Amino acid sequence: MRVLIIPSPVTTHFMPMIPLAWALRAAGHELLVAGQPDVMGVAGQAGLHAVRTGEAFRAGELLLSLLPPGKRPVEAFGRWTTEQMSVFPPNWAAHSESVLPRYLEIARAYRPDLVLADPMEVNSLVVAGVLGVPVVHHRYGVDEVAAPFRVGAAKALQERCERLGLDGLPEPTVTLDPCPPGLQLPYLDPGVPIRYVPYNGSGEVPGWLQEERPPGTGRRRVAVSMGSMALDLNGVPLLRRVLDAFEGLPDTEAIATVGEAHRAELGPVPGNVRLVDPLPLHLLVGSCDAMIHHGGTGTSMTALAVGLPQLSLPQVADQFANADRLAATGIGPNVADAAAQNDPVRVREAVEALLSTPGHGKTAREMQQAMAAMPSPAQVAAELERLVRTGGPR
Repeated sequence: MRVLIIPSPVTTHFMPMIPLAWALRAAGHELLVAGQPDVMGVAGQAGLHAVRTGEAFRAGELLLSLLPPGKRPVEAFGRWTTEQMSVFPPNWAAHSESVLPRYLEIARAYRPDLVLADPMEVNSLVVAGVLGVPVVHHRYGVDEVAAPFRVGAAKALQERCERLGLDGLPEPTVTLDPCPPGLQLPYLDPGVPIRYVPYNGSGEVPGWLQEERPPGTGRRRVAVSMGSMALDLNGVPLLRRVLDAFEGLPDTEAIATVGEAHRAELGPVPGNVRLVDPLPLHLLVGSCDAMIHHGGTGTSMTALAVGLPQLSLPQVADQFANADRLAATGIGPNVADAAAQNDPVRVREAVEALLSTPGHGKTAREMQQAMAAMPSPAQVAAELERLVRTGGPR
């Protein structure tokens, strides 16, 4: 069968779909990615054929332009409400207006049997509806945003759908969910489970990561990754507070992924902190005992795949819901309030709580086992083939 993949113009929404794309390709199916320049690098690294469409979206740059100088999103906007997430933002409306005609042109020429997308790419619903083929949405973790976002999109795109012969914005035929049920938001409609296989890009394994763990009884290694976008959005002072919290912690080292552009601003770090260039996160977390991050779903799911307890410091959008669920299930603490994130004492207490509470690690390992028991991408690929062959979900 032919599968048209239409990712939203955010790389972290696209990456969780890559293992399924590989499984489909390995099963002999033909794939084509249609996307904006923002995701072309991911498609190329993953070895997928792609068609570039429209101009770059640059979600991070747009958000940065809305921030007061020196403020992080959590300081400027706080936690987003359901009402705010139910509004189809002007930049997403413009995105849809600019790329939908080209997506339809590509789809009509390619004649897919199936459209695969992440839940934020509502254009995929229109394309599949016009062509009369199934559309599969692939969640990327704890999914607080997709349902209200689709409500706002349905209102904004109603007239456009009618012009194309649709009654309104169609619903996905199938929703795949890599988030284990114990972690996913309990009020969501259950999706079809698919095992989360970490994919954070490709790259060479650095020499230091091939070395043996540092000597010393009980020495712990903690991965610290705030994500490149969080650092770009005035997040370096927060990272500095996190790294300062490791000062004097016995038998502990932190490995922090920080690009060269942010290191000068970061300044000196404690002696038990190692700064490394950003790398595919799944290469790092397997050597670690715990994880500290900004609440990103890709980061947290990658850490859970190897059973790591986690401390979350969410900054924007669905990062808060993800951090809440990690805390509620006992995987680790979160610090969601801007004032608490700005308090070095509170940050150090959270780091110490992460490392001193054995229950966090036990729960994380149980969640890892639950994830490993979910159907593999290869199994789901076979089910999608059956869906196309029989004309409907089981």
